Amino acid sequence: MPSTASPRANPRPNRGPAAAADNRRALIAAAREVYAEGGLTAPFSAVAKRAGVGQGSLYRHFPDRTALAVAVFEDNVRELEDYTSEPDRTVDDLLDRVVDQAVVSTALIELITADLSDARIATLGARFHALVERLVARDRQAGRVGAHLEADDVTMAAGMLATELARAQPAHRAAAARRARALFAAAFAPR
Repeated sequence: MPSTASPRANPRPNRGPAAAADNRRALIAAAREVYAEGGLTAPFSAVAKRAGVGQGSLYRHFPDRTALAVAVFEDNVRELEDYTSEPDRTVDDLLDRVVDQAVVSTALIELITADLSDARIATLGARFHALVERLVARDRQAGRVGAHLEADDVTMAAGMLATELARAQPAHRAAAARRARALFAAAFAPR
């Protein structure tokens, strides 16, 4: 006699340790989505569910929310490093990309800025500062920014921009980014 129960979807096969890298990538992608939609109040378990992995896998890769936020921002910094390695990239290009990243990472920005003394966060900050130093030197040499501009100024501006976007209502983020960028352009310009 045929079963009347609804057919169950085939469970994902357990690939064990071979799936670790894929699971990690899936968890990072899921974290971006979950926290963009639900903010920091979204349950940590929702990340595992969205990624299609068990909670054990989530905690093996990311024992806490900060570890997960650091992984998301490590991907962001790597993307910025790659993007700004092209010789025609400028400080303005960097800030455009920071805006793009901040808009989808607002809740994670709040989390990562809550404890800037965390060594994991400090390492990302140092990598970001190094790429900013390269861009400032390049822009200074090309006459696109003033001699007064320091890498610390751009790093601070990027942090202010990301924080302001994180606090702004989604409908107001584009306008806030434009206002901030206009202020930075005036402050960075050659004198």
